Amino acid sequence: MKKQAKIKRSRIARRLGFHFTLQFFTIWLLVLAIVFISLFAIMYYIGNEQLKTDAPSDMLDSLSVETLIEGDNVDLPSFWPDQLEQKGYWLQIVDENGQEVYAANVPENLPEHYSAADLLRISDTRRLNEYRVTTLYEEFMGSRNLYLLGRKDADGTRLEEWYEQYANIGRVPDPAAGMLGEIAEAYGVSLIVVDENGQIVQNLGLPFDNKTYGALDLIEMRQQPGKSSAEISYHYDPASGYTWLLERPRSGEEQQNQPIFRTMLIVSIIIGVAILLLALGLAIWHGYRYGGPLLLFMRGFERMGRGEYEQVFTGKERRKIFKKNGRFRARYKLYHEVIAGFSDMADKLALARSERLRLEQSREEWMTGISHDLRTPLTTVQGYGHLLESGQFSWSEEELREIGGTIREKSTYMLELLQDFSLTFELKNHTPGEKLEPLELNEFVRRAVLRYVNDAALQNVIFDFEESRTPLDILANPKWFQRLLDNLISNAMKHNPPGTEIVLSVLREGDLAIVTVHDNGVGMDEETQARLFDRYYRGTNTDEGIDGVGLGMSIAYAVVAAHKGTITVESTIGEGTLIKLTFPALTNSTCENETSHLPIELE
Repeated sequence: MKKQAKIKRSRIARRLGFHFTLQFFTIWLLVLAIVFISLFAIMYYIGNEQLKTDAPSDMLDSLSVETLIEGDNVDLPSFWPDQLEQKGYWLQIVDENGQEVYAANVPENLPEHYSAADLLRISDTRRLNEYRVTTLYEEFMGSRNLYLLGRKDADGTRLEEWYEQYANIGRVPDPAAGMLGEIAEAYGVSLIVVDENGQIVQNLGLPFDNKTYGALDLIEMRQQPGKSSAEISYHYDPASGYTWLLERPRSGEEQQNQPIFRTMLIVSIIIGVAILLLALGLAIWHGYRYGGPLLLFMRGFERMGRGEYEQVFTGKERRKIFKKNGRFRARYKLYHEVIAGFSDMADKLALARSERLRLEQSREEWMTGISHDLRTPLTTVQGYGHLLESGQFSWSEEELREIGGTIREKSTYMLELLQDFSLTFELKNHTPGEKLEPLELNEFVRRAVLRYVNDAALQNVIFDFEESRTPLDILANPKWFQRLLDNLISNAMKHNPPGTEIVLSVLREGDLAIVTVHDNGVGMDEETQARLFDRYYRGTNTDEGIDGVGLGMSIAYAVVAAHKGTITVESTIGEGTLIKLTFPALTNSTCENETSHLPIELE
């Protein structure tokens, strides 16, 4: 059956693949051509615009796109170093070890290797010695690099020195204004002091026509220096609210073009227009041809989203899909397996919804049982607590022992109940399969049984153990395997009358290790067997004496599954129950499928 389904899926995949490959191969080629055309056009436009703006961050973005780095080999278009030199910039690219792998126009006083602290300081302060530095971190195909783009900031240094030397309450004093103005003019700059509102309060050096700055004028000059007629450095005095600006007129620079992109752009535009018209025609046809079925599926998904699984396709839609004779129409014939699978999925979702509702109901019943199991012993403990606290009664030593014993029993019951909850979630998040070690089953199961045989409180239960003739090892987590056996034995004791005989046996069947737990008790019906390992199944017995809320057997099932084993149950009303555990044996040696009966003595 699986082989036939696999062949069918393969045939459908080949047919769909051939159909869509034949029809879409050409259009995808055209789409790729358009993408490359658009890419070159965008790169050309952005490249030139970023060169015009002269903003270091924009230049780095454009530069990194056109840089190819493979190890210590760096490939950068040849026009970039000339552009950087013309604008007074230098460029360093360092690898993840801080070693320089590329340099263009780098001054001799700069190092070829940087420490992690050096690079962090440069990135944070945006300065390196007398240079203003912009950085860009790039990680591509496992290679990490840092771009350093710097330019000498003589005006910024000079402005800081003038401020320290001449500033008085944020302004240049009148006696020093004339001298500082001559110095600024000699350097070919303008020193401008503006207040918090952008009003110019002082202008020294070269004359300046503006009387005020708008809210975004200085930002524009800083972020887009290519559009400004002057280069600007600034210093802000927080005490007075004045800002010192040092402006240097920008000399006219002829912007270089990128000839390779220009040529590619012209050619690409001509080809792209023709391709675009052809692609548009194909897109319209494909949209009509395949859009209809997709819209049909979308409406079906919308109905499924609303939970309308019983009628995924309306009568009108079914008439579109099928002819009167029940066959698919040509437009939908290609999707007949898809439509069939779609309908099958709707049926399964409807079934899953029913199952979910059933589980929710079971969960509610389960929580009701939990509340009952905790409330009953708590009521008893609380009642005794009130009696002891009131001090109105005199208690004999025997009565106090009886009260203490009752409180201890109720507390033990609630503690075991909470432990079951904890174990359930622990099994969900940390499976026993995380810590496995060789475990010899004969000795381990024998000791597990002896714990119950030597329990003086268990006088009305008969235990027996049958072991394999040869040692039998499996990979197991001792803690969780002991919990598994305890749950199975406890379940057999709690749900059977006094005098029930419980027999545990260990044997080998080929490469499998078998552990069975057999009792001759009351047995269970088919519904109980089917839902025995359901976490939310508690059954109808809510008697406090039967501790647990349906978690013991679900925990056992989870432990067995984590050990790559299986667990099965066979039971008949009035004839007892047999639970069989199967695990992979640790060795491949063969032995006889026989067991020896060993009586268990009290230790």
